[in-house]
Amino acid sequence: MKASQFEHFTETYEKKPLSTRWNRFPLGDVQRDMYSAFLIMNTKENLKEIDVTRARATFANFLELHNKEIDRIKALDQEQLSSMGI
Repeated sequence: MKASQFEHFTETYEKKPLSTRWNRFPLGDVQRDMYSAFLIMNTKENLKEIDVTRARATFANFLELHNKEIDRIKALDQEQLSSMGI
């Protein structure tokens, strides 16, 4: 399983360059590392597959929390992490 390359809406894998820090979805853009963590959180018990049904069911809540965290990071009075693309 390569979480950074998987897209749960289409159930496809796409190799992306490390310089691509955001995933573009119709519902909104998601930071690549946070999306990978979301997918890993939604793995099946065998830890080798994404539970796509669960990922689809929890994505809206994840996206809301993701956006709040991105806003919080942007509001910090310090230099941002360029490795996150923020």
